[in-house]
Amino acid sequence: MKKIVGIVVVLLLSLALLAGCGGNDNAGNGNANGNENGDVVTLRVGHVLSADHSYQMGLERFAELVDEKTNGSVKVQVFANSQLGNERDLVEGMQLNTVEMGLISTGPISGFVPEIMLFDLPYIFENTNHAEAVLDGEIGQLIDGKILDAGIRNLAWWEQGYRSVYNNVRPIETPADMAGVSIRVMENPLMMDTFSVMDGNPTPMAWGEVYTGLQQGVIDAAEGAAETAYTGGFGEVTTYGSLTKQFYSAVPLLVSESVFSNLTADQQAALQEAAIEARDYQREIIREREAQFLNKMEEAGVIFNEPDLAPFREIVQPLYEKYADEIGGMDLIQQVLDAAN
Repeated sequence: MKKIVGIVVVLLLSLALLAGCGGNDNAGNGNANGNENGDVVTLRVGHVLSADHSYQMGLERFAELVDEKTNGSVKVQVFANSQLGNERDLVEGMQLNTVEMGLISTGPISGFVPEIMLFDLPYIFENTNHAEAVLDGEIGQLIDGKILDAGIRNLAWWEQGYRSVYNNVRPIETPADMAGVSIRVMENPLMMDTFSVMDGNPTPMAWGEVYTGLQQGVIDAAEGAAETAYTGGFGEVTTYGSLTKQFYSAVPLLVSESVFSNLTADQQAALQEAAIEARDYQREIIREREAQFLNKMEEAGVIFNEPDLAPFREIVQPLYEKYADEIGGMDLIQQVLDAAN
């Protein structure tokens, strides 16, 4: 009797082992129908700007495309207004696998990936065509690799456009006009140094605190792209808008590499394709809305000026050499500059 029981046990164990091997043969082959259990994957993507910003519009389009391209096996939920945390929280969350995705400006990422400050160098890009050629090309891919080393994957480079200064002290016609002006900047040493060399007083502050900071006089100024300034309410709490265009704001659409690697091959491809298509859509919105929002802020009472940018470009040049070692060397910086030709 014991012998028969033993044989039965061996047979049952063998069948279980064969079943397990059969399941492994299907794993990772890549299909657009979710995991082997047919479960739907839900990805939350957070950003810190308002629900009427092009971030939101682009991400909603991204969600639609992902749904279409995966036949509903991957769903994307979009959270605006820092609902999933500020930008630093989102970066840390993706590293810790507590947040799946984030659309995040480069500033806070520099604490984890210093090489990303290459794109934050003031006046590094001549125009948007120059910026897009670099971001979508080999140099952008190089920085993507540095981001991946931090456990996060960049699916595509989105944008905010050029960032300018909005303040309640005076029009900024020359770098000297920044002297003594307390200006909110992102948590990024290069951005802080950009205003320090103009004798400004850069103050790191989470985006969610900026409107109140300007309203209550905690800070004199903030800097941002036209759409971000408008949707952030700058027309209500600032007097002067100076189109200094010190930074081109590149914005990576990021996903936790741990999350990404657990998707099937087809789902990964769908996510990548959707990110690029939605990127192009978001860039179009930025172009269409920039002049519109500047006009709306002017109608609200903001006094605009367009300074000569040559003195601004000149005063920040020492920062290129200061940060060269952190961001890949002067040769890499020169490659970016040469890409404008």
